[in-house]
Amino acid sequence: MLHALIFDVDGTLADTETAHLAAFNHAFAEFGLDWHWDEALYTELLHTSGGKERILRYWKTRQPDLKELEAMALTETVNRLHELKTAAYEGAVNSGAVELRPGVLPLIHAALEQGLQLAIATTTSPVNVAALLRRAMGSDWRTHFAAIGDASTAPLKKPHPQVYRHMLQALDLDAAQCLAFEDSSNGLRSAVAAGLATVITPTQFTADHDFSAALRVLPDLGAVDLAQLRHWHVQGQPSQPGRPRRALSPAH
Repeated sequence: MLHALIFDVDGTLADTETAHLAAFNHAFAEFGLDWHWDEALYTELLHTSGGKERILRYWKTRQPDLKELEAMALTETVNRLHELKTAAYEGAVNSGAVELRPGVLPLIHAALEQGLQLAIATTTSPVNVAALLRRAMGSDWRTHFAAIGDASTAPLKKPHPQVYRHMLQALDLDAAQCLAFEDSSNGLRSAVAAGLATVITPTQFTADHDFSAALRVLPDLGAVDLAQLRHWHVQGQPSQPGRPRRALSPAH
């Protein structure tokens, strides 16, 4: 039986990546770097989870001879760039540049009305999570979630399952009692490794990812209700042989 819904944030609750991309480029310019990420490059960088990790990966492609002796200065610079980026992103969200994806808020309200628990499993920063959900749900947004996992509590980035395992422990539920929502292959791998059936709603940045392990792949949550999710969840349990694993969206 389904007892909880566990949501990723970036790309899943909201299509945030365009705002993140603009915030990265703002940070680079503010710091005085001549770096500029376009959509194609950022789409590739999204295969690496975590903003700091993306900055470091890109830096190493620009300067492959980075030395370990420079590690402290490198870390300080990456941290500063990420601080600038986070501030720019928060400003964009507060100005209304990012909205929840179709169907997300009605599904959250329906789940709460029917007594399901809600959780967040993301490896983005808590500042990013708060900025988005405060704008979308109001200042009391935290009260709607029984558990929240983010970069401050789960330092091992997706596809590692740490954040989902933490959320299952916090909810005191088995994986078979929960359903995860993701938008990327790293997120899917993380959730599946924790034993969770997972619904995928890709974005333009993740449309080419491998979602073969997903329970369903949907354009968004606008045309799905809780009854349908419960039905798919039952079908997705290991005791059901021959269960459908995937429903392709037009983008695939």
